[in-house]
Amino acid sequence: MTVNDRYRRLRTELRSLLGKRAQGSGDPESIDYEAVEMARLIFYTLKGWNTTDLVIHAADEVSDFTEERIAGVLRRMKEGEPIQYVLGESRFYGMTLGVSPGVLIPRQETEELVEMVVDDNIGRRDLRVLDVGTGSGAIAIALARNLEFPIVSALDVSREALAVARENAARLHVAVNFMEADIFDWQPADGSLDIIVSNPPYVMMRERKDMEAHVLDREPAEALFVSDDDPLRFYRRIARTGVAALAEGGLIYFEINPICADMMVRMMTDMGYDKVMTEKDMCGKTRFLRAERGCLDRIGYGS
Repeated sequence: MTVNDRYRRLRTELRSLLGKRAQGSGDPESIDYEAVEMARLIFYTLKGWNTTDLVIHAADEVSDFTEERIAGVLRRMKEGEPIQYVLGESRFYGMTLGVSPGVLIPRQETEELVEMVVDDNIGRRDLRVLDVGTGSGAIAIALARNLEFPIVSALDVSREALAVARENAARLHVAVNFMEADIFDWQPADGSLDIIVSNPPYVMMRERKDMEAHVLDREPAEALFVSDDDPLRFYRRIARTGVAALAEGGLIYFEINPICADMMVRMMTDMGYDKVMTEKDMCGKTRFLRAERGCLDRIGYGS
């Protein structure tokens, strides 16, 4: 079988698999687009070929070894494993990051969060940045690469996640100070930060029924879910941390649950943060919050 024929067949197999996962509710155009992107990713990971290489090698015969590897990828995906875990990597903000079942797979929405931070801080140098709940290190590494000479720290309570994050930073030759710490027990020095950014767990337990099985069954629940009774638990603690740790005029950025957007704005305002603003993601959902630390005499701790 030629590369071109195998690539076309792979697209068809992936389209069928994605259609079954969507259980008839998916948009056919979106499913087809995703199948094409996955097929390209599989060939890139297994062979190192980009789209141009696929054209150049279109008439080549697919080796038995490559065919076995493609079949192995498909088998694991059919068993419900996300393609990123199967291939051991994920694309994020122009980077290839290693991922494993112990870390959350970086999402496209989180790329938009990084873009917001970068756009807001063009021309500012030597910013002291903290990423809370770093996981694979996606946010911290992206900011270290795209801000001007930042000093980036990142923390996570998971030793497994930090091992992945450190490997990613080393492979991309990026300097990030990774720390194993629980934000509920750890406090940076007063005025030591210019930016805090976080994509903490924010999916409420009652939303589980609307999620896909390959997410529920495979990705770490502790990185996804919060209780319905206290969905702002992580945000509240991080915001309180920022009250003291952010220098005056420092900025805090969150990826948020759209359901909780109004509650988030009230909480941040009650704590004394200024210029509290939400923004929508590319799907039109209120997904991000940005706020500025106000003057000390106006700062409180809210509810």
